[in-house]
Amino acid sequence: MVRNNPIDSEQVRLAQLRVLVSESLDEARGQGATGAEAGMSVDRGLSVTVRLGEVETVEHHRSQGFGITVYFGQRKGSASSTDLSRSAVRETVQAACRIAQYAAEDPCAGLPDPNTLATQFPDLDVYHPWNLDAEKAIQIALQCETAARDFSAEISNSEGANIDTFQGVRVLGNTLGFLHGHATSRHSLSCSIIAQRGESMQRDDWWTVARAHSDLEPATEVGRKAAERAVRRLGASGLSTRQCPVVFAAEVAGGLLGHLVAAIRGGNLYRKSTFLLDSLGQQIFPPFVQIHEQPHLPRALGSALYDAEGVATRSRHLVKDGILQSYVLSTYSARKLGMTSTGNAGGVHNLTIDPGDMDLTALLKHMGSGLLITELLGQGVNIVTGDYSRGAAGFWVDGGQIQQPVEEITIAGNLRNMFAGLQAVGSDVDQRGNTRTGSILISEMTVAGQ
Repeated sequence: MVRNNPIDSEQVRLAQLRVLVSESLDEARGQGATGAEAGMSVDRGLSVTVRLGEVETVEHHRSQGFGITVYFGQRKGSASSTDLSRSAVRETVQAACRIAQYAAEDPCAGLPDPNTLATQFPDLDVYHPWNLDAEKAIQIALQCETAARDFSAEISNSEGANIDTFQGVRVLGNTLGFLHGHATSRHSLSCSIIAQRGESMQRDDWWTVARAHSDLEPATEVGRKAAERAVRRLGASGLSTRQCPVVFAAEVAGGLLGHLVAAIRGGNLYRKSTFLLDSLGQQIFPPFVQIHEQPHLPRALGSALYDAEGVATRSRHLVKDGILQSYVLSTYSARKLGMTSTGNAGGVHNLTIDPGDMDLTALLKHMGSGLLITELLGQGVNIVTGDYSRGAAGFWVDGGQIQQPVEEITIAGNLRNMFAGLQAVGSDVDQRGNTRTGSILISEMTVAGQ
């Protein structure tokens, strides 16, 4: 049997979607729209879950979608559909046009400025299809879970191992002449395991994700790490309330940068609902801190040539020498603020904080005595005031060495003070997402416990 080349198949899909997107824009103009932007996507993938050596689920999934936004002057209307037939696309465009007729005028509404749109399209190497069938996926997932269950006699149960593979194509176009599409892929493997010692029971997990399946961690390594993390948490206890330094392990430290992005996002800025309002050009981190976007890294999970509006992305500093250099703006929020889009409609791209020379072991020695956070719970972050309070678990460190696992504690502070009190960034950079950071040491936080 001859199998179709997946790369050739995606090129055919891209050509088909380009035609449909172009037709939808023509239809919008025919309906009287002064401007329009449309996006169309087709995705497919496989997901397999095993638990306790047995197959739990095997899911083949396919999805498709079409969305269009039209402008009649400064009145805006949007509509979407999961039917990509020509008749459905035409009806969706007509629905968006009807909605726009009843919308109020918004002086900031409209397509991006033409000179901000992407015009160069180098290959970012983000498409690596994986011809993985269900049988092979089951074998990999079982291998992962078996490695976790065999790690220690204290492994008592499993929440399973899961493997996911995804690939798809998307085309974006507007009536300013922008029309571009590309294919992407994303593959992942995860394992969640339970350990028990006497009355103490703990769970933990590990995962790996990449554009190319060859870049995933080995299945046995993922299972082993999940089990090791669960076992080391056994015997966890609480702490008395105290003030102390805190290290956010790399796998949770990205959340701190996420709070920074939320605080400088255009929507929060023009609504005046952020503690970093009017902070452009101000020192918000120590001088050694450099935070920037790297949207054009080959194979990276957050790489993109343009944002959700077709505005070109570019490498840029958000924070340089600790000073806030730029906001995170879409076309609309930029106009509300009297500024220019930063190419961030839809979010940031490979947000990176430059690491230091210390790995986690050295960072703990540098801290001396304090708390290592490996898990965060709850959503107690107020971007308006900067107040931060979240449930946490991790390890108490003394003399630069891990002494005991801890749980059922709350860490609290204020993001402005936490940013200013950032003492070091570890070299143990976690690259499994859109945010790249090593472990982060904060000089002092409140730990609320017993």
